[in-house]
Amino acid sequence: MNLYINENKLNIEFTFTEQLLAVRWRKSWTIPLAHITQVKTAEPESNWKEIRAPGSFIPGLIKAGTYYTDRGKEFWYVNRDKDYLTIELQNESYQRIILTIDNNKYWQERLNQLITH
Repeated sequence: MNLYINENKLNIEFTFTEQLLAVRWRKSWTIPLAHITQVKTAEPESNWKEIRAPGSFIPGLIKAGTYYTDRGKEFWYVNRDKDYLTIELQNESYQRIILTIDNNKYWQERLNQLITH
């Protein structure tokens, strides 16, 4: 997946394989920076009560797709890496986006700088 900032919006572009595993039909996702409230790199909370609909889950390998939790509707695309990027949202249909990406600390710092200005 590829992240970039364009015109005060965060854009997330998925590969074809990522789209299939997450059952996400759109290649890109655009989120206004004004809708991002916080960005963290700590391991996100997850439990057995989450309902996956739709998506993929192979324990220890991948968790991808839409999950309904007691925290609200969330989008997950994580693998066995621990390089988490959790993006907390407001005024969006999802409350959180949780990803694993190589440069998670960079994106945390960059997004938190942009949303506080």
